[in-house]
Amino acid sequence: MAFTALAAGVSGLQAFSQSVGVIADNITNVNTIGYKESRSRFSTLVTETSSASSYSPGGVRAFTESLISRQGLLQPSSSPTDLSVDGAGFFVVKKSGNATEDGEFQFTRAGSFSKDEEGFFKNTAGLYLMGWKLDATGGIPSRQNDLTLLEPINIDNLNGVASATGRVSLRANLQSSTSVNAAAGTYAVGDMAAAAATPPGTVTPDFETTFEVFDSQGISHTVVLSAIKSNANDWSYEMYFDNPSELDAAHTDGLIASGSLLFNSDGSIDLANSTMNDIGGNPVDLSTGQALTFTYGTGVTSVDNGNIVFNVGTDGQANGFSQFDSPSTLIASNVTGAQFGNVNDIRIGEDGYVYALFDNGLQEPIFRLPVATFPNPDGLARKQGNAYSFSNLSGNFALQTAGQGGAGAIAPNALELSTVDLANEFAELIKVQRAFSASTRIITTSDEILEELVRI
Repeated sequence: MAFTALAAGVSGLQAFSQSVGVIADNITNVNTIGYKESRSRFSTLVTETSSASSYSPGGVRAFTESLISRQGLLQPSSSPTDLSVDGAGFFVVKKSGNATEDGEFQFTRAGSFSKDEEGFFKNTAGLYLMGWKLDATGGIPSRQNDLTLLEPINIDNLNGVASATGRVSLRANLQSSTSVNAAAGTYAVGDMAAAAATPPGTVTPDFETTFEVFDSQGISHTVVLSAIKSNANDWSYEMYFDNPSELDAAHTDGLIASGSLLFNSDGSIDLANSTMNDIGGNPVDLSTGQALTFTYGTGVTSVDNGNIVFNVGTDGQANGFSQFDSPSTLIASNVTGAQFGNVNDIRIGEDGYVYALFDNGLQEPIFRLPVATFPNPDGLARKQGNAYSFSNLSGNFALQTAGQGGAGAIAPNALELSTVDLANEFAELIKVQRAFSASTRIITTSDEILEELVRI
């Protein structure tokens, strides 16, 4: 019995020593960003089934429980690259010598990121922040869970880049009381563009406005939209460049598109019956977002063909073109594309989009940050640098967009504090120290019993 009691005391020393180590780890990481506390839990060791006439002590063993799923408090920060996850999920990071080398993908809540000498973002543990590079339409890869499609975040290589116009949204009102244009009966496609190129021409537009578009090198071009009222609730329009020499010679007088805008009796647009045609007379379906294509000229520079989707409103609504009895006017226009300047700063939204801010006031989404979720985050394997990797206990990861599929939102300009409660840790330390001292008394008492047995 004395030998088994001695072994039980030793198991207590081992278990409580391990518990002190867990508490020490928690206390020393009280100021570590994104740190998740651990807890020691104890379980009995049974050597045999006790009977009424005998008992064999077994002892105790310690288990470490990781409380990774606990949310820490979010502390505001002045740095736009200080990030946290408000809810479930983890940032995806890569551990490697530098951002361009292959390395192990890991997951972390420690979002104190800053730029290195090459412009890549890494946290205080040297782990590089990874994200999806947006395609030309602003989308992310369809295979979201493929880690190999993630790239290290870097916006410094965007200085001086350009983006061609891909979408133009127009909101305008055409005055309903406008009389049918005198030239409506003889109007032919191209007359308005010809009148602008060689005034006065044969037709005078009832409405005219302009907007800018950008080619693939960021050069701006002015597009004129002219329209005449050709019938009740029916307007014929043309789009043409104010400088026809900027286009290929096939675009006579700079014409790129023509068609008709039809309206319902309540002033909303009848999109199903409105039309757009390119210079070859080929229809462009406005209702499905089909792009209009045209060819720039080959003067001093050679650029890609124009490829623009025009949004003139929703069928049956007045959120684009409308026809009410107020003066004809362009209310608003929204044109994508630009000649970007030098990267001035970065902005990260709650939805995970990473925007490059340029010194000319423009901004452009470049990346989107995934949020990795797990069936059991408390089962993740701990790694150096306050990071984790998935294990059999955690289950496999799922890369979600922020705020979707159970993933939390990105909280920019904020850091997640450690979940350690110092008062609770000190209280636990006192309890474990008392238990350790009691275990030493078991050993000394068992030693005295054994010593008496030896003297017999």
